[in-house]
Amino acid sequence: MAWLQRRIELKRRTRGFHLITDEVLSALPELRQVRVGQLHLFLQHSSASLTLNENADPDVRRDMEGAFNRLAPEDHPDYTHTLEGSDDMPAHIKSSLNGVSLLLPVGQGELLVGIWQGIWLGEHRDHAGSRSLIATLNYE
Repeated sequence: MAWLQRRIELKRRTRGFHLITDEVLSALPELRQVRVGQLHLFLQHSSASLTLNENADPDVRRDMEGAFNRLAPEDHPDYTHTLEGSDDMPAHIKSSLNGVSLLLPVGQGELLVGIWQGIWLGEHRDHAGSRSLIATLNYE
């Protein structure tokens, strides 16, 4: 078994859900040589998230943003953590709902995800910077 670990600096994005599969794959050209393995992705932030979902229709990402905003609205009167802006506490809730890591199977040089599945970054802040992702590839 072999291991490869790399930090991937994702470009800055606006609030919402963004398909980042191509950005992740371009940062890991070694993956094309993997016969069998696993790719673990870990997002080093508590106000953004990772998930695997629809990769074709951008309406799904827009609808997901709307659903998350209804689940964790800004300026809720029960929030006590408010010093970092009205979008911060909802961003922490949204991050916990999706999580910050994914474990994906790799085989024959590609991610073994469904044909309509892609890796999403959930950017939950209005004015966030770039995001750091740790990619750990374990393979034969």
